[in-house]
Amino acid sequence: MFPESPAETSPTAGYRLNHFMLRITNPTRTLHFYVTLMGMRVVFTRDVGPMTVYYLGYPQTKAHRSDPEAFAKDTSKHEVLTQTLGLLELVHFRTKEEDESGKEGSGQINVTSGSEGGNLGFNHLGFTVPDVGKTVERLRNEGVQIVKDIGEGPNDVVPITRWERMHGASDTELSEGFGKLFGQLGFIRDPDGYLVELVPQTLQ
Repeated sequence: MFPESPAETSPTAGYRLNHFMLRITNPTRTLHFYVTLMGMRVVFTRDVGPMTVYYLGYPQTKAHRSDPEAFAKDTSKHEVLTQTLGLLELVHFRTKEEDESGKEGSGQINVTSGSEGGNLGFNHLGFTVPDVGKTVERLRNEGVQIVKDIGEGPNDVVPITRWERMHGASDTELSEGFGKLFGQLGFIRDPDGYLVELVPQTLQ
């Protein structure tokens, strides 16, 4: 079913999955979620005309964790940026009203999360955390929408949406092994409705 691992001579040798990009509608709100609540750090911000681009990542060294400016300076170098994994690109496409008023949030360009209704495609971002239960509780206290807490089974959103079930998705039960794993996962929504999966770094 799957091809053998590529040889060092393969044209894909050296390829990396470097980043994901999400459209966002309110940078202040979204940066609060990913930076303040989820602990990511800003690598760089670029105003490129009709939109503003924010690159985020997690510092991997003690020095970078204690000095966000050094982390940003070192990581934003192209030769480092392109070798770094797990980056998140947030792009705010401004409205004409925002350009005219200079006020963030004027007007509205709607985005879909890709994980509900008839707009399925993208499903979630996955973050590994030391303790899913404590993370969910902390985020709940911060007003974050909790989709699934630990110990809970499937619901109308994950792993299969109610919409999919209504339109012919399989109703087969989760396998025992995956069901056990699924119970240890948490799911939340970011400010634009994108699903975020919380995965324990140590499985029970």
